[in-house]
Amino acid sequence: MQDTSIDTRRRKLNFRAWRRGFREMDLLMGSFADEHLEAYQAEELDEFEALLGVPDWEVYAWLIGQTPVPDNHRGPVLDQLIAFRYAAQGG
Repeated sequence: MQDTSIDTRRRKLNFRAWRRGFREMDLLMGSFADEHLEAYQAEELDEFEALLGVPDWEVYAWLIGQTPVPDNHRGPVLDQLIAFRYAAQGG
């Protein structure tokens, strides 16, 4: 039962990651989710979900290095997201 619950949560978070509000964040967060969420356990999913609750422009500013990340949002998932490099898909 636990696996089904966490798999459902992963799918819901992935859906939200692809529908952020502006295209750049859709591509960054959605591609990141596609690549990483399957391996995440509850703690990492909690951190990712908290990031999805932060306004787009705020997270985007952190990702491009325009503003520093506040201490209350620092964590391993955000570190992975900052290091993530989006690769455009042909199509």
